[in-house]
This record gives sequence, structure tokens and C-alpha cells, in this order.
Amino acid sequence: MFRYFFVKELKEVLRDARFQVMGGLVFILLITATVVGYQGFRQLQQMRKQAQKQVRKEWVTQKDKHPHSAAHYGHIAFKPKPTLSFMDFGLDAYTGMAVYLEAHKQNDVLYSQAQDSSSLIRFGEMTIAFVLQMLLPLLIIFLVFASITKEREGGTLKMMVSQGISTRQILLYKIGSYSLIILLLFLPAFLIASTLLFRQSGASLQTHLLGKFLTLFGAYWLYFTIFIMLAVLVSAFSKTSRTALVQLLGVWIFFCILMPKATANVADNLYASPAKYEFDNIIKKKVTQGIDGHNPSDQRFEALKKKTLKKYGVDSLSQLPINFSGLAMQTGEEYTDKVYDREFKKVQGVFKAQNRVSEIAGLINPLLAIRHISMGLAGTDYHHHVQFATEAENYRRKMVKMANKDMMVNHKPGIAYRDYNVGRSFWEKLPPFQYQMASLSQVLGQNLWGVGALLFWLVGCCLFIVYRSSFLPIV
Repeated sequence: MFRYFFVKELKEVLRDARFQVMGGLVFILLITATVVGYQGFRQLQQMRKQAQKQVRKEWVTQKDKHPHSAAHYGHIAFKPKPTLSFMDFGLDAYTGMAVYLEAHKQNDVLYSQAQDSSSLIRFGEMTIAFVLQMLLPLLIIFLVFASITKEREGGTLKMMVSQGISTRQILLYKIGSYSLIILLLFLPAFLIASTLLFRQSGASLQTHLLGKFLTLFGAYWLYFTIFIMLAVLVSAFSKTSRTALVQLLGVWIFFCILMPKATANVADNLYASPAKYEFDNIIKKKVTQGIDGHNPSDQRFEALKKKTLKKYGVDSLSQLPINFSGLAMQTGEEYTDKVYDREFKKVQGVFKAQNRVSEIAGLINPLLAIRHISMGLAGTDYHHHVQFATEAENYRRKMVKMANKDMMVNHKPGIAYRDYNVGRSFWEKLPPFQYQMASLSQVLGQNLWGVGALLFWLVGCCLFIVYRSSFLPIV
């Protein structure tokens, strides 16, 4: 019986001029977004890899100098392009791609694409995710809005019921048929994406790559199925096809246009984030309360000096078995790190709270749920940005600590600052910067609200069909 329904719906869809125009347009946009997105990804990936190699080369080939001077010379960490990012750009256009690592200071991740783009970027980019999240649901609405009303208006619904087919079976057969039709529409784009995807190398960025790709595929199909179920149910309980279409277009406008912006505004009003200049002023004020390793006249510097002399039981810095300046530098760094960690934790708490509002809103709007899941699996969400910034900062601290420790141990008292230098063998002790993406289980753990929201919608629609299908109007 299902085969009959599927063949019937497929024939009608293929004959439908609306599907021929809209389906063809969506299909072309989907294929174009796949190919263009992949080419852009390849270009950016190569640029960032080359830039990271060049920075590494400049670090290990720098001239002999004092290790602390090298810490001020600094390093640059570039955010690699995740392999699945060509499917969903996510927040990458806004969060930056590189961070300068230097002594005494944590810098922001800079050089975002949005800085060099017009305000039109706020309306979104033509990506696979945009087509799947916004345009394909609209196509589903135009295909499915008359799925039941046309049967009722043509008298075939009453005929099917009279032949022993229950109204519940009719709804389920319709949903299953349209789910397969939509699958056939967007499957070619995923096949092209998979072909391009696994041509890539770099296992460090492809943690659980196949699992993420298949999970992304399944999540989108579930998202489409939810829209199909909604469209079929609205059509089933609407008096006319026109009424069903108007109602479904209202649902699409609410889900895809109004609610995402409204949710962002509500989250910002509930959990306002501090302005950047306020945050910088707080950091600057609190950092000045710590030890300044470059200022021997600083009172906290003097207190550390007395404490260190007492610890080693000597009367002067020249009698210490270590270089006191290196100790002071590292002590100041550790204090500054605590200040930054404390303040960044507060700001990150605000952003997490804002994201949580959007995640919970996924229970009302499946678009918000799939958006979080898609960005997470593509490696372009807020969690991955924080992870990159954290790993870059840990690398900076390792670099600075290595320089200060060498200065403390090897720059013995009595040797002038300019007379103590290290060379390439020392620079090579700092390993290249590497960024490890989250695994599939970690991504799913970070997006439990999104996964739960999609399942909530699916179960809710199924329960509605089970308990309300018997009340379906036949005539």
C-alpha cells in the first residue's frame, strides 16, 4: 500500500509546475552552494596552513636573542578550517581566524571575514546550511500544503477510507512518501559533498569525520520530516488548500524569519554582555595590581624579592641560585593569567547563557535546534571558537613559561641581560601549534538541547497523529 502512495505522490510532484520551478531552483542552489563552499574552504584552508607554516619557520629561524625578548617577539596561532565547515560557515565569519600570542597579554582572535564585508553579510551567506534550513522547508510547504485537502476536495479521501484504509495510515503514508521525495531531492548534494569531503587529508581535523557527516545528514532529514509532518497535519485539518497554504506560510515566516531574531534580542536583554572597552578597562585595572616584572621599583616586586631572599637564606640577588628577574616575570605572568581567566569566565558565562536561551527556544522552533546541531557538527559554533581560543592561550602560556624558566635557570646572576642569548635549538623546543577539534560525542554532548528539541518535535507530531487522526474530516 505504501508503494502505491509513494508512486502516486511522486508522479503528481513531478508533474507539478511549482515543483519543477522551485525544486529545480533549490536543487541548483544546493549544488552551487556545495561546489562554491568547498572551493572557498579549500582556498582558506591552504592560506591558513601556509601562514601557520611561515610563522613557525620565522619562529625557529629567528636570530639569537634573550628568551624573554623572544616571548615579546611572539607567535601567531591560526584557526584551521574544519573540514565540514564548507557545509555550514556558522560563526566563522564573525569570530576571527588568528590570534597574536605575546608575553604579559592575552589578545583577541582577530581578522574576521565580517570586518571586510558589507552589512549584507548579516542576512546570511549562500551555504548548504542556508538552503537546507531556510529554502527547503519553504519548498516542502508548497509541495505538501494540499496533500490531504486535494484528496478531500476531489472525493478520493472518502473513497480510500471506504476501502478500509484508516485515516492514520493515510497520514503516515503521505508523510513517508514526501520524506522519500525530499530525500531524493537533497541526496545528490550530500553525495557530492561526501565525495569532496573525503578527498581531504589531515586526520587531526577529521576526528570522527564520517560519524559527524552521517549525523549531520540524519539531523537534516529529521528536520525535513518534522516540516513534512506539520504540513500534512495542517493540510489534514484545514478546510481548503488555500487556508492550509496561508497557515503554513505563517508558520514558516514565524520559524525562519521572526523568531530567530526575536530570540537573539530576548537573550541579549536577559543576559547583556559588557562592551569591549569596559572589559579592557577592567583587565587593565586589575593587571596593574599585580607584579610588574619589568619595574624593580614596584612595591610588589620588592615584596617578592624579600620573600625569595628569605626562602633561599641569602642577603642579595647575586647570591641566589636562580635568576630573580625570570622568577618575577613568571610570577607576574601567573597573576595576569588568573585575572584574564576570571574575567573571561564571566563573559563566557554570559555568552553561554545567551546560547542556552536559543537552545531552549528550539523546543518551540526546530530551525533553532538544527542550526545549533549543524554548526556544532561543522565545527563552526561558539563551543569550537572557545576551544580554539583556549588552546591558543595555553600555547602562549607554554611559550612564555618556557622562556621565563630558561631565564630563571640559565641566566645566572652576574651576566648582563644583553650578554645572555639562546638560539635555534631553544626555539625548536616549542612544538608547533595544533588545534584538536571536538569529537562526535563531545559535539552531541554540547548540543543536547538541540537533539532533544528535534526529538521532541518528532514525538509530538507522532503522538498528535496517533490520538487525533481519527478526528480527521473526511468531507
